[in-house]
Amino acid sequence: MVGERLLERLRSWETEPHRRGSEDMRRCIDSIVDHLQKMLNTRQGNVPIADDYGVPDFLDFLQSYPDSVHEIESSLKSAMERYEPRLSGTNVTFIPEEDDSLTLRFQITARLVTEGERQVYFETLVDTDGRISVNR
Repeated sequence: MVGERLLERLRSWETEPHRRGSEDMRRCIDSIVDHLQKMLNTRQGNVPIADDYGVPDFLDFLQSYPDSVHEIESSLKSAMERYEPRLSGTNVTFIPEEDDSLTLRFQITARLVTEGERQVYFETLVDTDGRISVNR
C-alpha cells in the first residue's frame, strides 16, 4: 500500500475529512522524502525501535574518501530497502562533482510499490558535517 505514514494519516484525519480513503501520489512522495530525510540523518544505534535503523556515521567514511563511496552507497541502499517499504528496486549511484569537492551527491532511483510501479528519482547531498538532504 502506498500513501502517507500512519501518523501523517492520523494527523490529517480530522483536518481533511474529504481526503479519507483517497490516495494522492504527490503527498505520498512528499511523505517518502520526509521519512528518508529523517531516517538518513539518524545514526544507527540512536533510536530504540531497532539498532540498525538509520545509517552509520559518514564522517568516518569521509576520512577514506574516495575509497569509501561504495560503502556509503551500500549503507544508503540498505537503510532504504529495510525501512522504507513504499519503495522497491532501490538503486543508489554516486554522482561525482568536480566543482564542489566538499559534498557528496547521490542519485536514488526506485519504484513506488503501486499497481503501476511508478519510477521515482531522488537526489541526496551529504555535506561536510555528515548531514544528508533529500530532494526530489
